[in-house]
Amino acid sequence: MPRYEPWSAALSRAVRELYPGYFAMVMATGIVSVAAGGFHLAGISAFLLGWAAVSYVVLFLLLAARALRFPANLAADLGDAAKNPGFLTFVAGTDVLGSRLALAGQPAWSAGLLALGLLAWIALVYYLFAVDTFRNTRSPGEVISGTWLLLTVATQSVAVLATLLAPRYAGWAGPMLFGAWCFWGVGVFLYAVVIGFIIYRFFFYPVDPRDVTPPYWINMGAVAISVLAGDHLALAAPGNPLLDGLRPFLLGLTVLLWAWGTWWIPLLVIMGVWRHLVRRVPLTYHPAFWGMVFPLGMYTAATAGLGQVLRLPLLNVFAGDFLWVALAAWTATAVGFLWSNLRALNPPRVRS
Repeated sequence: MPRYEPWSAALSRAVRELYPGYFAMVMATGIVSVAAGGFHLAGISAFLLGWAAVSYVVLFLLLAARALRFPANLAADLGDAAKNPGFLTFVAGTDVLGSRLALAGQPAWSAGLLALGLLAWIALVYYLFAVDTFRNTRSPGEVISGTWLLLTVATQSVAVLATLLAPRYAGWAGPMLFGAWCFWGVGVFLYAVVIGFIIYRFFFYPVDPRDVTPPYWINMGAVAISVLAGDHLALAAPGNPLLDGLRPFLLGLTVLLWAWGTWWIPLLVIMGVWRHLVRRVPLTYHPAFWGMVFPLGMYTAATAGLGQVLRLPLLNVFAGDFLWVALAAWTATAVGFLWSNLRALNPPRVRS
């Protein structure tokens, strides 16, 4: 007789197999909340902030449970060059949530999240570089994906949050802005390095439809968060000797980054059409889809910020229209997430 899998076994399996990049849900929800708030959609923004905060706590507990109960599984993912960049979503999710709380007037919580995000960035970035330098034996075609651009996203998320918090801590404003500038520069450099490997992988290795996954949207999202960090640094420049002197360079490179990110969007749409309509890969929910929502929300926020810095109302209008694309993508992914978990309420049958 078939019987239903016990709840404890189902929960244990979910913890054991927790997707390394699941904090992308916090990243996506937090930045869409920021974008919605910037266009005076206060109710939507508050709802998304609540979702981001709750999901952050739940995912934090699940990750802690995995570390305690299934350390071997966690260690295996941390040692896999194709998977371990996903853990950087913890850094970015922490800082994006901190940025949203900073905009909501919660500097104490934001400062705590900045400290946590910075410590996690130091630990994970150097760990990943060490492990993947000395242990990885696979070719770029086997390990490189858009997920690797989380190196840039995580780095720029620290820069954004530090810049937002600097005015709240006047005595530390100078060092915080200096640090934010350094992180911005490192993030741009990491993007230039990793995107070269990704393009090389596209051109010189076979491309299977199953390989063209939603995280490739981070090709655009990593540029977008670099633009947002540049926006905030440019707004903070007046009165700061370092940033004031570098402002022309900062603005010029930020505009170029925005143009490069915009260039990616049609190509990423073409890749999605090829994957799902031409090659018939089913469009079903996977946690990786949050990695597509995040770039859409980040592009909206970055474009609106650039419009403010350059005083170009057209960019603000464009960002306002693009916000609805980001909201639609978030809604579709959230429905998939809820439906997937509701189906889990009826666990798979196990043959006795």
